[in-house]
Amino acid sequence: MKKRTFVVLGLGIFGSTICKNLVQNGFEVIAIDSDEESVERVAKYGADAYQADFTNIESLRAIGLEDIDIAIVATGSHLEDSVIAILNLKELGIPYILAKAKNKKYMEVLLKVGANRVIRPEKEMGERIAKQLTSPKIVDLFEIDDEFAIMEIKAPEQFINKNVIQLDLRKKYNINVLGVRHHGTGRLDVNMGPNYNFKADDIIVLIANKNFYNNLTKEQD
Repeated sequence: MKKRTFVVLGLGIFGSTICKNLVQNGFEVIAIDSDEESVERVAKYGADAYQADFTNIESLRAIGLEDIDIAIVATGSHLEDSVIAILNLKELGIPYILAKAKNKKYMEVLLKVGANRVIRPEKEMGERIAKQLTSPKIVDLFEIDDEFAIMEIKAPEQFINKNVIQLDLRKKYNINVLGVRHHGTGRLDVNMGPNYNFKADDIIVLIANKNFYNNLTKEQD
């Protein structure tokens, strides 16, 4: 399967961090910003970085974004630039656009002009940290929508030395296991089969209803 390709518009801390992590995970990334220093910094990560004005659609055409799957508009503080960038990306036919917004009003505007999803990083990070603090079993949590989230959890005691089939996770907990991070390496193993026995120091990566972490908290009380 062909890996998805990304373009990131705006290379501040948020945008450059996304670029770095995407490249480290083997994805093809085009990075664009008008600031030369930001472009040079991201180019060192391995991204295909360009100094250009992304509010100018001809500049974007010249770079060539025809095969891009996902665009990330990472300049959340400048509403006009974000709006023009989204309109340009829509005209270029990019199928999925994620945008950053600094407040709820900006979020509403960006959704109306065509962003598929708008995030507010500080708000969402605050919520993630609060949830992690209320349940020590949760290592990390990323909300997909109002109902489901991708979670990284420490292997619960009742999971240890049992496998997915024995635990009947989908039926009992309504969760789908994506993989396991093994102690020591920290690398995600997505090839573990249904007969893999969970170990005490495993970090399990799964998709679950967001109430799942509340159940984990109750079980440890």
